[in-house]
Amino acid sequence: MAKAREFDEQKALTEAMHVFWEKGYEAASLSDLTSRMGIQKPSLYAAYGDKLSLFESALRNYNQLHAKSVRLKLNKITSVKTAFRLLFLEGAFPNGTQERNGCFCINTMVELAPHDAKFEILSREHQQYLAAIFEDTLERGVTSGEIDGSVNCRAIAQSLVVAFIGITVLKKSNPNREWIDNCIDSALSLLTAPLCTKPDEGTVG
Repeated sequence: MAKAREFDEQKALTEAMHVFWEKGYEAASLSDLTSRMGIQKPSLYAAYGDKLSLFESALRNYNQLHAKSVRLKLNKITSVKTAFRLLFLEGAFPNGTQERNGCFCINTMVELAPHDAKFEILSREHQQYLAAIFEDTLERGVTSGEIDGSVNCRAIAQSLVVAFIGITVLKKSNPNREWIDNCIDSALSLLTAPLCTKPDEGTVG
């Protein structure tokens, strides 16, 4: 019979996630990880596999929490425009994570995705999931009459994801507040006018 784990695997994974989030994959040492996780190296290997497998598990855990947080933030406010503005202003991860760490998934996209197909896929899937959440929110705005019904919600959602990623990366360099506010204003201007209309039926190209 397999021996029961003597530590909380989910709690340890969350601690590993924060180490990787703060330091990145390459800079996070096994000593950093085991110290924060409160376990020894044999337990790490037994529970999670090698360092790369642990990183993958931590990233998947982050992506789930991040997407859930984004959806909750957008759904808790009736006004879609206000919800997006607050999301962009507050960032999209709960409970006091240092904002200058940026988005763990986007950090991974920069560090590992160009060199590892698995992480390229994971980071791209997360972007696509965020776009789906944004599109659902925009459709809610169209249904309520807050957003013009002629807009292409999918295209605008994808554009907002690009802006959201950019602002997240920009935050890591500690830009001034005016710069951030201008970026957010420009991105959210997509919600105030039908700048990206749906193609007409039968349109070619």
